[in-house]
Amino acid sequence: MRYDIHNSASISHFNDRAWKSRSSTTHFAVGLLATQGVCVYRGTLDFTWRYPDVKAGWRRDVCVGCVEEERRVRANDRVYNEKFSYADNRIKTSKYNIFTFLPINLFEQSQRVANAYFVVLLILQLIPEISSLSWFTTIVPLVMVLTISAVKDATDDYFRHKSDQQVNNRQSQVLIRGKLQNEKWMNVRVGDIIKLENNQFVAADLLLLSSSEPYGLCYIETAELDGETNLKVRQALTVTSDLGTDISKLAEFDGEVICEPPNNKLDRFTGTLHWCGSKHPLDNERMLLRGCVLRNTDWCFGLVVFAGPQTKLMQNCGRSTFKRTSIDKLMNTLVLWIFGFLICMGIILAVGNTFWEVQVGGAFWAWLRWGLGNSIYSGFLTFWSYIIILNTVVPISLYVSVEVLRLGHSYFINWDRKLFYNQRNTPAEARTTTLTEELGQVEFIFSDKTGTLTQNIMVFNKCSINGTTYGDVYDDFGLKVDITERTPCVDFSFNSLSDPKFRFHDSSLVEAVKGGGACVQEFFRLLALCHTVMPEERSEGELVYQAQSPDEGALVTAARNFGFVFRARTPETITLDEMGHSVTYQLLAFLDFSNVRKRMSVIVRNPKGEIKLYSKGADTIVFERLHPSNEELLYTTSEHLNEFAGEGLRTLALAYKDLEEDAFGEWMKRLLYASTVLENRQELLNQLYEEIEQDMMLLGATAVEDKLQEGVPETIACLSLANIKIWVLTGDKLETAMNIGYSCNMLRDDMDEVFIISGHSSLEVGCELRRAKEQILGPSSAKLSATGKSFSSTSDSVFEETIIAEYGLIINGHSLAQALEVDLEQVLLDVACLCKTVICCRVTPLQKAQVVELVKRHKRAVTLAIGDGANDVSMIKKLLRYLQPLFGYGSKFLCYFFYKNFAFVQCGSVLCQTVYDQWFITLYNIVYTSLPVLAMGLFDQDVNEQFSLRYPSLYRPGQLNLLFNKRKFFTCMLHGVFTSFVLFFLPYCLCLSAIRDDGSHVSDQQAFAVTIATSLVIVVSVQIGLDTNYWTAVNHFFVWGSVAMYFAILFAMHSDGLFSIFPSQFPYVGTARNALTQKSVWLVILLTTVVCIMPMLAVRFLKKDLHPSLANKVRLLQRASRKQPPGSRVARRPRTRLTGAGFTHQQGATGEIITSGRNMKLTVSAHSSAPTDKSSSWIGSVLGKRGGMEEETGSEGPARDPTDGIGAPGGVSGDPTDGIGAPGRVAGDSKGGIRAPGRVARDPTDGIGAPGRVARDPTEEAEEGLVVEIVT
Repeated sequence: MRYDIHNSASISHFNDRAWKSRSSTTHFAVGLLATQGVCVYRGTLDFTWRYPDVKAGWRRDVCVGCVEEERRVRANDRVYNEKFSYADNRIKTSKYNIFTFLPINLFEQSQRVANAYFVVLLILQLIPEISSLSWFTTIVPLVMVLTISAVKDATDDYFRHKSDQQVNNRQSQVLIRGKLQNEKWMNVRVGDIIKLENNQFVAADLLLLSSSEPYGLCYIETAELDGETNLKVRQALTVTSDLGTDISKLAEFDGEVICEPPNNKLDRFTGTLHWCGSKHPLDNERMLLRGCVLRNTDWCFGLVVFAGPQTKLMQNCGRSTFKRTSIDKLMNTLVLWIFGFLICMGIILAVGNTFWEVQVGGAFWAWLRWGLGNSIYSGFLTFWSYIIILNTVVPISLYVSVEVLRLGHSYFINWDRKLFYNQRNTPAEARTTTLTEELGQVEFIFSDKTGTLTQNIMVFNKCSINGTTYGDVYDDFGLKVDITERTPCVDFSFNSLSDPKFRFHDSSLVEAVKGGGACVQEFFRLLALCHTVMPEERSEGELVYQAQSPDEGALVTAARNFGFVFRARTPETITLDEMGHSVTYQLLAFLDFSNVRKRMSVIVRNPKGEIKLYSKGADTIVFERLHPSNEELLYTTSEHLNEFAGEGLRTLALAYKDLEEDAFGEWMKRLLYASTVLENRQELLNQLYEEIEQDMMLLGATAVEDKLQEGVPETIACLSLANIKIWVLTGDKLETAMNIGYSCNMLRDDMDEVFIISGHSSLEVGCELRRAKEQILGPSSAKLSATGKSFSSTSDSVFEETIIAEYGLIINGHSLAQALEVDLEQVLLDVACLCKTVICCRVTPLQKAQVVELVKRHKRAVTLAIGDGANDVSMIKKLLRYLQPLFGYGSKFLCYFFYKNFAFVQCGSVLCQTVYDQWFITLYNIVYTSLPVLAMGLFDQDVNEQFSLRYPSLYRPGQLNLLFNKRKFFTCMLHGVFTSFVLFFLPYCLCLSAIRDDGSHVSDQQAFAVTIATSLVIVVSVQIGLDTNYWTAVNHFFVWGSVAMYFAILFAMHSDGLFSIFPSQFPYVGTARNALTQKSVWLVILLTTVVCIMPMLAVRFLKKDLHPSLANKVRLLQRASRKQPPGSRVARRPRTRLTGAGFTHQQGATGEIITSGRNMKLTVSAHSSAPTDKSSSWIGSVLGKRGGMEEETGSEGPARDPTDGIGAPGGVSGDPTDGIGAPGRVAGDSKGGIRAPGRVARDPTDGIGAPGRVARDPTEEAEEGLVVEIVT
C-alpha cells in the first residue's frame, strides 16, 4: 500500500512517529528542515510501524516538508491521521537543553561587541611579547559578566522548561479504542476525541461535537487569547450535538474535517465536516481554541483539529521581535566610539614609542637582549600592548548593569500599591524589562476611547422611534429637566421579568409600548431578536444575560424592561416574552457583525409565517441601505442622532425588511453553497449579505451612555503639561468623539480653531488639510508646501513649541483613508503635530495601526498605545511619576558609569607600564564601583512623588533627550580624562621630592600606585555622593561599604598571610601599611580629591545659580517645604475679593488678563502684542480640583505657574523662556470658582517677576521668607 504525503506543514516531531527506515539504522530525522516549508526529501522508503495493530513493512511515497494547503482530519483514526505527520500536542517554549546551553549561550553573548572585544583581548594577553598585564585581569571580569548573564538566561529558560513540563503533563480524558482514558496533554493526537469538564483548560484546538447544555451550547472564557473576561458562546452542529455523552456513538463517529491549514487568525476558521454523505460548514463559532477555559458547562466533547505548536494560540506565540531602546542603540554607538578612541590612543602612543626607541631606547637593546630588530617593529608590538592596557575604557559590565537596573525598575512598578487596581485585585505588571526607560521619553499617546477614556459600562439612555425621541424629562412648563439620582424612575411593575437594576426616567416610552404602537413594539422586538446574547435562567424569572459586548447587553436589557424579554435560544429558534405572551421565532439566518460590515442582521419567521430581516449597525452604514421612501424619517432621525452624539452617547440605527418567500428561498440556497466552500468563503458570504440588506425600512436609533473613567480630565491636564500629545483613535461617530473630547478637556471652547476634516475624495481632503496648515502657519506655509518642505522632521519640534495658539484636529474614517495615502500622509502629519488635540473617529483597527506607524516612521518618536486593557485612567496618571525617573536615573547611571571608566585610564609613559596594581585593575569595575552606581540608578530621585505630579514639565527633558546624549557622553569623557590626569600628575609631582620621617623617599612605584588607587576610589565615591539626590540606607551601605571593601582587600593583598600562600601573586608585602601610615600621603590624597572634585562642583553651583534647570528649581522648592514646620501652615479661607487700589470687581482687560494667566506671556513692554496662552485657565482649574496635593507634602507649598506648572523658589528669578517664576506667581481661575492655595498674579510689568513680589490678600499672613506686596 502506498501513501502520498504532500501537505505536511511541519514534522518537527517526526522521530516520535512510528516509522523507522529498514535501509538505515537511524531514524529518519528531517523534521527541522521541513519546518522551513521546503521539500527536503522525496522518495520511497520502507518503514516499520510501531503500532501492533498495523501491518509492518509498508512502503510509502514520502514528500517531506511540503507546504500544507489544507488539513484533513478523520475522527478516531490515528492510522489515517499519522500519515500526514501532523504535530503532536507537546509544546516547547524553552531555548536550551543541558547539552546545548553552554555553546548556544556563549555564542549569543559573543554577539555583544564588548564581550567579543574582551575575548580577543584575552587571546592577546596570552602572547608574551605584547602582554603587559596578567591574563586574570581580563578573564576574571569577563567570566563574571558571562556567568551573571548565563545564570539569568538559564534561570529564565528553567522556568520555561518548568512551565512546558507543567502544561505537557496536564491530564485530559481521551477516547481511545472505545474507552475514555486519562492521557497527558503531550500524548494527545490530531483526530482524537477528548472530553472537557467545567473550569478546565482546552487542551488543543477542538471542533465542538456535543455538550451538557441544550442544543450543543457551551460557554468559554478567552482571557488567555484576547484578554477579554466576558464569556463567549460556542455551539455544536445539530448533527453532532445528538451524540451527547454516549461513548459508543462517539467511538463510532468517523466524520472527516477538511479545513484551512494552521494559522494565527484567532477570529476566523474555515472548514467543512463530511459525515454520512453530507457536508456541514464549519466556522469559528464551532471551535474551542487552546487556552480557553470551559465555563458554566458541565462537560463537552471535541475533535482535535490542531495540536501543539500548530494551535492558534501557539501560532500567535512565535518568537517576538526584540525591541532595542534608544539607550541600547546609543550605548552600542558609544562603545564603538570608545573602540575608536582606544585605537587612536594606541596609535598615538605606539608612534611615541617608536620615536623614543629611535632616540633613546635603541642604545639599550644590546644590554636588554630584546632582539626587536628595529623601532617600527617595537612600535607595532607597543600598539597591541596599549590595546591591552587601555582596555578599562571599554565598559564590559555596562550591559549587565543596565539589565539589573531595568529589572529593578520593573519590580518597582509591579510592587507599587498606587498602581494596584482594587476592583479586580490586580497589580500593575511590567511584562518586559527592555523598554522601561523609554517610558521617560514618550511623546505621543494613542488611546482608544471605549474602555480607556470611558468605563465600558453601557446604559440605555435615549432612543428615537419613528421620528420621536424618548429619554428626556420635562417639567410642567415644558422645560427640559436635568436628570439626577433624585429624578424618579419609570415604574416597570407591569413587567414581572424586568431587571430591577435598570433605570429609565421617561414614562412616555412605557406608555407608547403599552398603547400598542406598532413602530415602538417593532423597535424593541428588533432589540430582543438581533444579537448574540445567551440567556441563563437561574430560577423562575431570574434571567442573566451573557453578552459578548456591553452594548448588546444594554440593548437587550432595555428590550426586556419594556416588555420584550429574550428568554431562550436554540440553533433554530429564538423565544421571546412579548408583553406577557410567549412567542417563538424560527431563526432562518444570522448575518454576523464584522469590522468591515459594521452591522449585524437576523432573518426570522414569526408565528404568522412572515419572513422578516432585522438589522442594526452604524448609522452611516444602515442609512445607505434604506428604501428611498424613508427620506423624511431619515432626516429627522439624523437630527436626533446628532443630538445624542453631542451628549457623548453611542448610537446605532435600526431597520427592518419584509422578505418574499420565493426570493428568500433562492437566496438561501446560494448562502448554503457559499458557506461550504473553502476558498474565499467570507467574500462570497459578504456579497450575499450585501444583496439582501438593501431597501430596508428605518425604525429609529438607540443611544447608549458610556461614562468617563474617573480622573480623566485631570490626567489629560497632567499629560498636556508634560508636553505629551494625546491622539484619540475611536470607532465612534464624529459628534460622539467631539463630545468626549470636550468632556475630557481635550477640546475647549477657548481654542482658536477646531478643524474638522470630512472630505470624501483625495482632492477634498488635501485641500482641507492644506487650508488648516495655512491658517496655523500663515500664507507662507503654502509656499513651503509647494516646494516640498515639511515641518515634521525631528528638528521641527522646537518650531511646534513656538505655536502659541491652540488648535484641534478631528478627522473621520473616510477622510483618514484618503489622508493616509502616500501623497497626503506628510501633510496630515504636519497639521496633526501642530494641533494640541487630534481625534480620529470612525476608524477601523487597521487605520489605527497605520496612524501609529505614520508617527513612528516620520517623527521617530517614542509612542505609547493604550487599548481596552487600560481599565483605569488614574493608573496612567499615577504612572506619570515614573516616566521622568525611569529615563532620568538611567541617564545619570550611564553618565557616572562612563566617567568612572575614563577616570580609571592610567599609563605611566610610552613604555607600556601600568600604574595600578593588577589586582586593582581586576577588581575596580566588579567590586569597588559596581554596587554604588546600581544603587543610584535604582533608588535615586530628583523630586518626590507629589512634586513630580505637581510639576509635569519635569518630563520634558526626557522627551528632548537632554538627560543623556552624545554631548553628555563627551562631557563625561572629558570629566573622566581630567580626573585621570589629575590623579596621575598631581601625586607624581607631590611625591617626587617628598621624604619620610627617617629621610627615605615616601614613595616607590608600588606606594605610588597605592596612593593613586586610594585617591581614585575616594574621588569616584565622593562624586557619586554628589550625584545622588535621594539617599537611602542601601545607597549609604553600597557607597561607603565599597570604600571599606577597598581598604580591606588592599591590606589583605599586602599582608604576610597571602604572601606566604601565594608569593608570586602577592609579592608587595607591607606596601599599603607603609604608605598609608604617612601623613604626607594622606595629604596628597586629600589634595588630589579636592582638585578633582572642586572644579565640577563649582561648575554645577554656577549652573544651578545662573541657569537652573526645572529639576533644580523644583528640588529647591521641595527642600523649602520640608524646612517649614507643619504647625506654621496658615488656615486659609476662600477669598471673595482682592483689596487694593488697582483691583476692581468689574469686568475689564486687566481682570481678564489676571484671571486667565495671560500676563505670564507678556514681555517687558507693557504694550507688547505677544500672543496669549489660553491653556493656563483650564489647566489650572482642572488641576485645582485634585485638591489635597499641598496637604500631602505637609505644607502649603509654592504655587504653580499656569504656563508650565513650575514656580521658582524664593530668591530665584524665573526664566521667561520656560515659564518659571517666583513662588506663588500664578493667577487663580476665577471663572471656574476654584482657587488653589497661593495662586496669585505675577507683576505684569516685568514679565518675569522679582522674588517676593506677589499679589496677595493683605488679610492673610505672610509665609516665612516672602515679602507681601500689593502690585497695582
